[in-house]
Amino acid sequence: MTIAPARTARPVAFGAHWVEDWAPLGRCAKSDPDALFVQGAAQQTAKVVCQGCPVIAECLADALDNRTEFGVWGGMTERERRALLKRRPNISSWASLFAQARAAQGDQGAVSA
Repeated sequence: MTIAPARTARPVAFGAHWVEDWAPLGRCAKSDPDALFVQGAAQQTAKVVCQGCPVIAECLADALDNRTEFGVWGGMTERERRALLKRRPNISSWASLFAQARAAQGDQGAVSA
């Protein structure tokens, strides 16, 4: 069991900052939630909603960290998430991993600008 860190004030939604309250910012927030809980080939269509989403990493990290079994989250189907978790069993926090990667990417962008 992991203990989540205390939440701070709502962070900036874009850039190198990790978004804690990501759900209202997702591209799917104003669409039919049932559209992301489909089966079979319809999942590939559902994943299109995630393309270009500003909080796709936060969504995927949440699904991976919570072992969410159903639906399309962060642009991945449940089968894709299970396979990723099986390939990388040593990762204890996907949110931390993705947040660190985003921060590092932001730092590189600042240097090259």
